[in-house]
Amino acid sequence: MPATRARALPTTGLLATAALACALLAGCAAPARHAAEPDTAQRRAQARLALASAYFEQGQAATALEEVDQALAADARFAPAWSLRGLAQASLGDAAAARASFERALALEPGDADTRHNFGWFLCQQQRWDESQAQFERVLAQPGYRAAARSLLALGVCQMRAGRWEAAQGSLERAAALEPANAAAALALAEVLLKRGAPERAQGQLQRVSFAPARADAAALWLAARIEHRLGRQAAVETIGRELRQRFPQAPQTLALDQGRFDD
Repeated sequence: MPATRARALPTTGLLATAALACALLAGCAAPARHAAEPDTAQRRAQARLALASAYFEQGQAATALEEVDQALAADARFAPAWSLRGLAQASLGDAAAARASFERALALEPGDADTRHNFGWFLCQQQRWDESQAQFERVLAQPGYRAAARSLLALGVCQMRAGRWEAAQGSLERAAALEPANAAAALALAEVLLKRGAPERAQGQLQRVSFAPARADAAALWLAARIEHRLGRQAAVETIGRELRQRFPQAPQTLALDQGRFDD
């Protein structure tokens, strides 16, 4: 994967596991070059964007935004800079400015799948469910799109957050079919199946990716515990619960376990 394109916004809320956060990254790519050999201003914009991307990947959104603005001062039509600008502004909590930047990037490069995926995920974070879905559907409709599993996963998670459980199941099943070893898709699909009253199938999703409590994070352990609880396997619940308490004593999932809130 090339190295410096704007990545997707990190996920929070439902199934905010490390695996899911990584799976939702919108593939990185080197700053796009113009068709012709870049002139001095374009080379300056590309260099600034590469630096901005490095800052953003290190979690320094404010510094990244300063570098992006320098890139745009050199080349105001540099679409990848507008895309990264949107991500940085979203990270800093400026939703209105972020939306405007994403829309500017897409006006300049309508076919940029990473930008459209990230815009869809941004809209999901803003709970703009229908608009978010429309962006993901446009990405998925692009001929030859190679990251369909990633966008289907993001779409499925957004549908979960919107309470559209049947639609979420369909999206996540498609993501899992495209990438059978994708643990993030399996976990998300297991969550949906549990919610829809199919704990056996949810358990099957964990088995499909060789779920191991010793390597799981708090959200995944809590999901496994809730599945075992629904299946009536108390011994398994206790085993997973010990792992959760030992490794994540302060996690909200541990509190939910201790309070017996298995059906929240």
